[in-house]
Amino acid sequence: MKLPVLWNKRQIPDIHVVPDWYVILGGINASNYDVTYSSKDFFVVKTPAVKSHNNRFIVIGDIWLSNRSHLLQFLHLNQKYTDKEIVAHLWEKEGEECLKLLEGMFSLCVWDNLERHLYLVRDGVGCRTLYYTNSGKVCVIAPRLATLLPWGSQQLDLVALRDYLCCGFVPGEQTLWQNVRELFVGMVLQIESSGEEINYINEKLFWEAREDIQNVEKSLIWHGKQLRKLLDEVVQEYLPVEQPVGVYLSGGLDSSCITALAAKFHNHPVHTYSIHFGENCPNELEFSGLVAQHCKTQHHILEITPNEMWDKLPRVMSYLDDPIGDPLTVPNYLLGKIARQHAGVILNGEGGDPCFGGPKNQPMLLNQLYGGVNNTEENMVTNYVNSFKKCSSYLPQLLKQDVFTKIKQKDFVFADYLYRNESYLNRLMTINIKFKGADHILTKVNNMTVANELQGRSPLFDRRIVEMAMQIPPQYKLAGAQEKAVLKQAVLDILPREIIERPKSGMMVPVQYWFKNIFQRRAKSLLLNKNAEIAPLLNQELIKQWLNYRGDAWQRYGVKLWLLVSLEIWLQVQKDKKA
Repeated sequence: MKLPVLWNKRQIPDIHVVPDWYVILGGINASNYDVTYSSKDFFVVKTPAVKSHNNRFIVIGDIWLSNRSHLLQFLHLNQKYTDKEIVAHLWEKEGEECLKLLEGMFSLCVWDNLERHLYLVRDGVGCRTLYYTNSGKVCVIAPRLATLLPWGSQQLDLVALRDYLCCGFVPGEQTLWQNVRELFVGMVLQIESSGEEINYINEKLFWEAREDIQNVEKSLIWHGKQLRKLLDEVVQEYLPVEQPVGVYLSGGLDSSCITALAAKFHNHPVHTYSIHFGENCPNELEFSGLVAQHCKTQHHILEITPNEMWDKLPRVMSYLDDPIGDPLTVPNYLLGKIARQHAGVILNGEGGDPCFGGPKNQPMLLNQLYGGVNNTEENMVTNYVNSFKKCSSYLPQLLKQDVFTKIKQKDFVFADYLYRNESYLNRLMTINIKFKGADHILTKVNNMTVANELQGRSPLFDRRIVEMAMQIPPQYKLAGAQEKAVLKQAVLDILPREIIERPKSGMMVPVQYWFKNIFQRRAKSLLLNKNAEIAPLLNQELIKQWLNYRGDAWQRYGVKLWLLVSLEIWLQVQKDKKA
């Protein structure tokens, strides 16, 4: 039977990539580009270049410094200096060491006119992104992956594809395109052009999340007080000056504590935003409403329908760099559209789970303690990948045989982190911060807020908060059924008891119900088409079984199907952009 055509490629929107600047190192004909600054083989395109006092250093990038007031005092500069100018003058004064002074969100390029070296830099937790591709003679660098489409490889990276199917995002320096790389978090990459080739001179981390357990003899109350003091400082820095602020409020501990701190310190309106998926679907509005009332915020509730979820997915995939198979991408985008009506800055509670031991780490911890023969070193990576509950256990059947053969022996990028000489919980947290945080959570936050001309800020992912989290003894983060004990202790006095004591449930998007009752015909038209972008890569017969819910004893195919639909649409969007 011929499937109805329920997917129209004309639905793919023509979206202008923001920010659209890029930098070229190597010999080009500058007249072909909108060059704003050049110096022999170095070219800046579509963005102003900022110079240091002595004109030696040129800075380009996306920079927001939370500690700009402190840095202005350090440099004896007045308030008129921009964050880029601060970095340019700091680099002139301190060189690479100045990166240890920067707090905030940034991805930047620094050109040294004297040594003729280019430095690529990404902040320590990955709030901003930076991509680069090297053709041998020319290296092109940009904050958005789509900008590099005319320059990079047109071939899919099959290892990155495997990782997406396993994790729901592409972790580490790889992207879905061969020879296009993402700068790793906390990294400085130094490169030069010899005229004939691009040389990578030096690559090093200027900061990374590492276990540094301190004050083990101190009580939970003591550690909670230290954390609260830092939270107060960070949240105040993250609040906009003389403007309203928005907060995404789910009703969970993390978003609730950010809401309470914002309401405590901000002298302008605080708007909060919650979502639900209809009266027949479970929601957390009872808890988000309780927090909004307690904190006296201006609360906004958005109902999202399944048709909105499906119809907006092409637009959302256009705004992402690599695909993210998280059903919350569309709600994040739709919430941003509402939030932009009231504020230019939106805070969120992202970071609470990876930094303070959320419950998603519990299955891995239990397996470590009680897994026995199944917890050998060879299986540790497999157990971690399976904890995402995506497609990892189905890879031999899901991937075409030739594709699976090419990737089955390839290591995962986070494997080494699982074998570090650290407490097991902190190893898991480090991976979650470095990979899921940087390549899923923060990338999604940044792209979906920028798409709505908002600035998204994640206080719980601040570098100083992460450092303190890695200093707190593990038993105060996740112990048995008690998760995030130290964070709960830190905000005990500013939240209702019901929020502190409730177990975490998470925002459940009802994709299982939708695929079975609403999306099925549309998804079949998209995923089972012989001309689908995934057709040469994935076994459509297995996908057909999932779409018909055959053998689904645990009712978990919905998440996998959303992952595949997101991938197919992302690939179609990329093909359309190339054309």
